[in-house]
Amino acid sequence: MSPARKKRDEPGTALARAAQPGSRPAGLGRASEALVEKLLDIGIDGRGRFESAQQVAAKAMTKAGSDEAAIDAIVRRHVATGAVGGFVTGLGGLVTMVVAVPANVVEFYLTATRMVAAIAVVRGYNLSQAQIRTAVLLTLVGAEADDLLHRAGVTASGRLTDLATRRLPDSTLMVLDKAVGFRLVSSLGKGVLGRLGRAVPVIGGAVGAGLDGYLMTRIAEHARSEFPTVAAG
Repeated sequence: MSPARKKRDEPGTALARAAQPGSRPAGLGRASEALVEKLLDIGIDGRGRFESAQQVAAKAMTKAGSDEAAIDAIVRRHVATGAVGGFVTGLGGLVTMVVAVPANVVEFYLTATRMVAAIAVVRGYNLSQAQIRTAVLLTLVGAEADDLLHRAGVTASGRLTDLATRRLPDSTLMVLDKAVGFRLVSSLGKGVLGRLGRAVPVIGGAVGAGLDGYLMTRIAEHARSEFPTVAAG
């Protein structure tokens, strides 16, 4: 796990339970924690051929004439990547869907995490700050972010980036990260049911491309709203 997020607390505390929607099966808990580690360590910081959000943002800003043009380029790239992943997942139909969908979900959220984090960089945020990394993860769950903040005892203040100025305890940030992972993993079953159109080979690829491209676009719109440009000075 990245140095920006070390293990600071043990699960099972009252705070941790407050951030979780009811009893959490052990297997689901382990899966959600593993997903969060991947999103933070790979989705934000990059690994191997998977570029970091910082690199993606730097390249976009070098080529674009303005920050907003850079963000447009970042969004186009990641929406296209999400659509391709959805197409490949559904291409084989029902025969491959059981294996392909879970893998596609991880790939989708890694891509979405990098997109959101790159938008944050262009808007002037520092990804080395634990609060900003948590805000990036919370962006992935959209409107559910307010519920997770409430469960963790944090009053929603309008924008997720306000977390950076409120200096929340590390233990609270860790709980929020885990809660996001739990929500994302919990949604996997719903996602599979919602993608039954992929059961038909080839046609399923088109359905998958459209759905994943649409979802990536929604996350991008949420990121643009949640990460306003940092005022100079």
